[in-house]
Amino acid sequence: MRQPTRTEDERQMATRDEIVDQIAGFALFADLTTPQLERIAHMFEEEVFPDGARVLRQGLSGSAFYIILDGEAEVVIDGKQRATLARGDFFGEVSILLGEAPGADIVASRPLRTLVLAGPAVHGVLLDNPPLMYRMLQAQARRLRNANRWRS
Repeated sequence: MRQPTRTEDERQMATRDEIVDQIAGFALFADLTTPQLERIAHMFEEEVFPDGARVLRQGLSGSAFYIILDGEAEVVIDGKQRATLARGDFFGEVSILLGEAPGADIVASRPLRTLVLAGPAVHGVLLDNPPLMYRMLQAQARRLRNANRWRS
């Protein structure tokens, strides 16, 4: 009997062990132990976006935290490209933490493979993993510093 063939997206989907291995190498998760990474990895879903897809819409939609596994995305604010996000970068956390719509469009500039954590789960993950919260805060501080440079 012939085995069913897997679709392109199914071939790309990582196992939970592969996800743990991937995120372990990201700066955001650098201070977490393997058991902590395993607990977190089980909370995420994987989502793939084609080139040109708008993942978040400025002022309109956004209720999840995304981590880029592969690909690139552009940060577009008021129609101007402000930054490029790549493997290991994350987005969507500000609108979750503030309970507001996103302040930027996030647009896939190449096919984009992400891990997605639903907004309501973010609070618990951060409180349960203070090193993760601290790394996220550091990243936000860098983004703020860079944003201030854009204005000058």
